[in-house]
This record gives sequence, structure tokens and C-alpha cells, in this order.
Amino acid sequence: MLNKGKLAASVKNNIVTWLFVALCAVCFAFSGQSFTFLLGDVMSRLSRNAFIVLSLIIPVVAGMGINFAITIGAMAAQIALLWVLEFQIPGTPGFLLAVAMTIPIALLFGYFIGKILNKMKGQEMIGSLIMGYFANGLYQLLFLFIFGNLIPMNAPGLVIKGSRGIANTMDLKPAKMMYALDNIWKVKFEQGLYIIAGLATVYAVAALLTKRVSPKKAMAWLGVSLGSCLLIQIPLIKGWFTMASIPMVTFLLVGFLCLFNIVLLRTRLGQQFRAVGQNRQVANAAGINVDRTRLIAIMISTVLAALGQLIFVQNMGSLQTYGAHEQVGLYAGAAILVGGASIVRATNTQALLGCLLFHMMFIVVTPAGANLFGDAAIGEYFRVFVSYGVIALALVLHGMYSNKTPEAKLKAAAEKE
Repeated sequence: MLNKGKLAASVKNNIVTWLFVALCAVCFAFSGQSFTFLLGDVMSRLSRNAFIVLSLIIPVVAGMGINFAITIGAMAAQIALLWVLEFQIPGTPGFLLAVAMTIPIALLFGYFIGKILNKMKGQEMIGSLIMGYFANGLYQLLFLFIFGNLIPMNAPGLVIKGSRGIANTMDLKPAKMMYALDNIWKVKFEQGLYIIAGLATVYAVAALLTKRVSPKKAMAWLGVSLGSCLLIQIPLIKGWFTMASIPMVTFLLVGFLCLFNIVLLRTRLGQQFRAVGQNRQVANAAGINVDRTRLIAIMISTVLAALGQLIFVQNMGSLQTYGAHEQVGLYAGAAILVGGASIVRATNTQALLGCLLFHMMFIVVTPAGANLFGDAAIGEYFRVFVSYGVIALALVLHGMYSNKTPEAKLKAAAEKE
């Protein structure tokens, strides 16, 4: 029998997620789109956005909130990509070179971001947001004046015709870097599901044998894997996924990142992240170097976000030079909050669920706006409104709940005295 108290608590604790589920359902009903088209587009968006959203988990665990400075990580990826296009190294080798060049640039940027945020304890979210705006000004200077002017660029199509500076759009198709990662191994949804279910089964059995997970959790993994393979055999459900395909290498990288987050948080460093996130004073008294731990968290997040931006760009096939990075932090932050995360707690499941729901809303809201109001642009305005609204709601809820904790009540009582 369903426990009404637990259900009410679940709805209360995940109000943003439930609101988005309802919003997606209503917009889909008025969008006029088929479920087959929706699932196909969702899989494409999930493959190119999930990595970036997952890059936000470590700073949240370390008590630094949503790292909006991942925008700067995206800039690092775009700087590296520009040089690969200038070197005219095509295809997958060019993409791998971009990865190799991105990592040291992102590490350097992450180091400076972490150093600055350590001077702004308690204000990390607003600090990282403002740093993103500041860095964007330097990025514009770099791409409009330094590259193509002080530093000549000779590759065709990189420089603005009749002027100087980098062109507004960098096309990856001539360099054969569009789908450089996705096309390495791309399969139909059904086949991909079998492969992923098989890998999940191997992981569950290995984790059970090494006693890394409880038998109950391992059986849950096996049950989900087997159930998914059986469900896809139903003709109706199988028909829903006819337009969906899975870029296996991309999704495997997403899976490895999920595993990386799990393993890292179980290490000594991961425990230090948790300790610092729960209480900096107690962590410092326990001998943890708080500033160093926070710095490492931001550096990891910046590097992961930079790699996620490369995955995003190769899937899109072109790079909007001066705008591709601007909304990275906003959309990724909104997505992870939609999945039920907060500014003090986040998991892989919440990040992936939020990415799924957030981008599902992106797909259905534009046609729904066109059908309801006769103007597709309303959907675009609604996207921005919802993105900022979700973040604002998450901050309000965090403030409300944090004020009700025993620690907050004791502090308030002490201040009154």
C-alpha cells in the first residue's frame, strides 16, 4: 500500500522535478509532435549535454554550489579547437589533439578560478557567475583582436572576410570533425540498449563479488537491465525508438564520468570534499586543507566542463565563436537543479534526470508555443524564463530549508541573545 506520507515528502523534496515532469507533459500534449520524434531528439540532446551537466557535481559536494564558471572551461575548449582548425588536422585525430590541448588550458583556468573563489567563501555562485562575464570580455578581445591580427591565422574560413579577427562561426564539416566522436561507434537504440544492459550486468556482478555494493542494490541493477531488454521487445515500445540512435563512445564516456564521480567520492580526497562541503570549520579542525580541497574541486569541474564542450561542439558540427559558451553555465546549472539536486547536494542520477527533463522541455515548448499562441518565439522566451526561474526557485528553497535546520535555529537563538 502506498505510504501517503512518504509520497508527500517526495513531492515536497523534489518539487522542481515534479513541476518539470508536469510541464513537459502539458507542452508535449500541445506540441503536436510524435513520441517517436521526441525520443529521437532527446537521445541526441542527452548525448551532447550530459557530460557538461555531470561536471557540476564535484563542486556541489565540496560546498561551492553551482559552478557557473564552467563557462570559462568552455572557452578553454574553444581556444584549443581554434588551434586545431588552424593546424588543419582533420577528423578524430584532430578531435583528440583538441582534447590534449584543452586539458592544460582548462587546468590553468581552473586554478585561477579556484584561487579567486577561495577569497569569496560563501559567495561562490555569484562569484563564479561574475567571473564568467569578466572572462567573456577577455575572450572577445582574444578572438576579435589578438587572433587573426597580432597572431595571424592562415586556415581558410577562420578569419572574418574583409576584416580581422575570428569569424562568427567556425564550421567543423570541412575539417571532418563533425561527429568525430559520435560516428566512431553509432548503433540503433535497441542494439545500444543491449550493450549498455550487458555492461551494467557485468558491473553489478563484479561489484557484488567484490562487496562494493549490497546484494539488494546489485539485484536492482540486474532487474533494471533485464526489464529494459524485455520491454524493448514490445512492438509499441520498440516503435517509439525507431528514430533514436546511440553514439556508443559518447555514452560510454558519460558512463565513465559517472563511475569517476562515484569512485572519486569514495577516496580520501572525495571524503575531504564531503567534509569541506558539510562544514568548513570542522574540516579545518580535522586537519583538512580546506582551500586546497576546494581548489582541486574547481579544477576538476573546469576540465570536465571543457571536455564536455568539445563533445557538444562535435555533435553540433559548428561553433558559434562568440556565443557558444555564454549559456553553458546557466543551462547546465538549471538542468542539474531540475533533476532534484540542490546547491549543497547532487548525484549522477539527479544530473542525468535533470538533463533529460530540461532538454525535453526545450524540444516541446517551441511547437507548443506556436500551436497555442501562434508564435514559436514564445517558446524561446519561455526557455530563458524557466532557466533563470529554476535557479531562483532552488535558491529560495535552499534558504527556506536551511533556516529550519537545528544548526540554523541555534545560531538564530544565539543572535537574539
